[in-house]
Amino acid sequence: MNLSELSNGKEGVIVKVKGHGAFRKRITEMGFIKGKKITVVKNAPLKDPIEYQILDYKISLRRSEAKLIEVVTVEEAKDLEDISYQGTFSDDILKQTANKKHRIINIALVGNPNCGKTTLFNYASGAKEHVGNYSGVTVDSKAATFHHNGYQFNIIDLPGTYSISAYSPEETFVREHITNETPDIVVNVLDSSNLERNLYLTTQLIDLDIKVVVALNMFDEMQNRGDKLDYDQLGGMLGIPFIPTVSSRGKGIVELFDKLIDVYEDRDPIVRHIHVNYGDLLEKAIEKLDTLFSEVGDIANRISPRYLAIKALEKDSQLLEYLQGNQALYAPILEEIENLTRKIEKQSQEDSESTFTDSRYGFVAGALKETYTENPQTRRRRTDSIDSIITHRLFGFPIFIFFMWLMFQTTFKLGEYPMNWIEAGVGYLADFVSAIMPDGSFKHLLVDGVIGGVGGVIVFLPNILILFFFISFMEDTGYMARAAFIMDKLMHKMGLHGKSFIPLVMGFGCNVPAVMATRTIENRNNRLLTMLINPFMSCSARLPVYILIIGAIFPENAGTMLFAIYGVGILLAVLIARIFKRFIFKHDEVPFVMELPPYRIPTLKNTIRHMWHKGAEYLKKMGGIILVASIIIWFLSYFPQNVEYSEDFDAKIEQLNSKYASLSSEAPEELKQTYIEALQFKTDSIELLKKGEYQSNTYIGQLGKSIEPVIKPLGFDWKMGVSLITGIAAKEIVISTMAVIYHSDDDSEESKQLITQIRDEKYADGTPVFNKITAFGFMIFILIYFPCVAVIAAIKKEAASWKWALFTIGYTTGLAWILAFAVNQIGHMLF
Repeated sequence: MNLSELSNGKEGVIVKVKGHGAFRKRITEMGFIKGKKITVVKNAPLKDPIEYQILDYKISLRRSEAKLIEVVTVEEAKDLEDISYQGTFSDDILKQTANKKHRIINIALVGNPNCGKTTLFNYASGAKEHVGNYSGVTVDSKAATFHHNGYQFNIIDLPGTYSISAYSPEETFVREHITNETPDIVVNVLDSSNLERNLYLTTQLIDLDIKVVVALNMFDEMQNRGDKLDYDQLGGMLGIPFIPTVSSRGKGIVELFDKLIDVYEDRDPIVRHIHVNYGDLLEKAIEKLDTLFSEVGDIANRISPRYLAIKALEKDSQLLEYLQGNQALYAPILEEIENLTRKIEKQSQEDSESTFTDSRYGFVAGALKETYTENPQTRRRRTDSIDSIITHRLFGFPIFIFFMWLMFQTTFKLGEYPMNWIEAGVGYLADFVSAIMPDGSFKHLLVDGVIGGVGGVIVFLPNILILFFFISFMEDTGYMARAAFIMDKLMHKMGLHGKSFIPLVMGFGCNVPAVMATRTIENRNNRLLTMLINPFMSCSARLPVYILIIGAIFPENAGTMLFAIYGVGILLAVLIARIFKRFIFKHDEVPFVMELPPYRIPTLKNTIRHMWHKGAEYLKKMGGIILVASIIIWFLSYFPQNVEYSEDFDAKIEQLNSKYASLSSEAPEELKQTYIEALQFKTDSIELLKKGEYQSNTYIGQLGKSIEPVIKPLGFDWKMGVSLITGIAAKEIVISTMAVIYHSDDDSEESKQLITQIRDEKYADGTPVFNKITAFGFMIFILIYFPCVAVIAAIKKEAASWKWALFTIGYTTGLAWILAFAVNQIGHMLF
């Protein structure tokens, strides 16, 4: 707990002092060090400041300062120490407890996008976070715990960011975590192949006056190029230890955590605070504001006053808003900021922010000039050679289209083999359960509800895995960033830019993380627009529905049809984006700035892990929402049992059997087979009428009938309507619903395949329920309508408003109805 939380008369032992710079130095010099006992004497009448007793003297601290001191109380010591409590605790026990708490180190991982930060996090913590070779993979902080040499490391993987200004949500998030949560050490992960750009962020961390350790990641790539870096000398110059790492292979990780312990315990001789020299003009202005912020205190107690001075002179909007909101306290400082900024811009002939940026890059260049030697051999790099083809003005787009087509063709064709094996296994399981169990409702529940519903969805797991393998491979190699570059012009036509392409492509996997990935887009309107069109990207949950319908109705052109349906989604995203841009989100375009990382050969381990991680999420749905939904749907389709039929179908079948038996006995031998086939056809027709009347009187049939007037103009029957309703929860449930409905009264010993059931499903007049027009319209509806509940929740969270979430529900469902209606009407006019 923090010292500020102790009440009057309570005592504790100091664990650590967070703070920084001058405040930390002053407070430690006064005896606020690990293991010292401190007692609360009293609070001032207005609860601030607070009087404490330490080392036999009394001291007054503001509550904001006391928040930066972590202590352990007697009550916490009781919980931590494995000893019997006899009413009192000795000072030694309290100090031991403080020491135990002290061995918990809070670490924040900070670095540019694509620097290998999440790979390091995964390797060190054993976590399974998604790692990709493009910016924006980590769109939220991830936490993990790691134990090393008797210390517990609480690791936070923060979003990738190029800076800690308040320009994008990532920058704001990272900065607020560092300043508000005050981690003990920040691990600045650098991409060793691009030091100049990566060290820019390091200079800002230096300004924050916090403990920093640099992980020189991907160090092997720099060595393979023949470049040399004297990282010991560079670390000595910056006052920051530099540790070479190759996190993808675990190299240097142990050394990194050893160094973190040394820095935490103040044992490392390199660590010291330096000032980035911004030149006389800027330094004089910084010094004036530094003094003013220090005198006021307030946020300067937890954030370096020098850093505050620099951000104020850079016209940081977030800081200025805070200062203006506390005019009584900061009025003189705001006036001084305005005067100094005007003076800087007048003398430098450019805005103050650019002046600081130039100075930082100048500082980095100077440091690298003394420590870094690039391989003098001039050669064309591998990345440039590949890019000359992949991003070519003429060839780039056709190559991208080919990769997309290959992905969908392979997903269908290659996945067909394991899909058939799983389907056969599900069939054998259903047959086995049917054979060993007595007839009754429970048997129907297991065979038709559980095995039929869940099994109908699980057969598509191979297709899901193949799709994710391709997406993961493109991400890990760096091609996904090139795809964004290739699509930038098209994105501009939509009113977006290339950065929006990454979340859209991620939508092919799952729309939920894709919506979250829009945080990488700086402009709010672009971010909202990308969220609203993201549902048009067919997620993996829709893929089983497409494969089922295509396999039943379009088996001869399966891969092409699958590619076409995804293409329709992309086309709709383009058109809707243009419309929304024209009428809802009117604003100037944001320049496209996105890193093109070097190509990397992905490790099979990472690619397979990412693929299986997504596959595991799919399997979890099988045992959760889809299992529950299948049981509910089975119940609704099985009850009520006592259905009153409009006529006696069994008597009609019996009459037919008697009639054809007599005719067959008198007919010539060569006509007997014709009579048998005719009898079978008429009997099947009556059975179909009976089955349809039974299902239409069940609870699910009544639900379907109630919405049939709405979907009949689309060519859909009530069973399709029920599937669409259940698909609101999760699109996979469309499959399990159809599996349960079509198998609900299948009394044959051999389980029929769902594809065959759909292909053979007919109306009472014998016409197929699913023809090519209806099937295509149904897939269009599935593509567009109501994104699943999880996506709506994600949009609400990211947009911070129910308005956009409800708008997404309304416009997608309305558009789905209109387009499915158009497909049905135009299709029947033409064919």
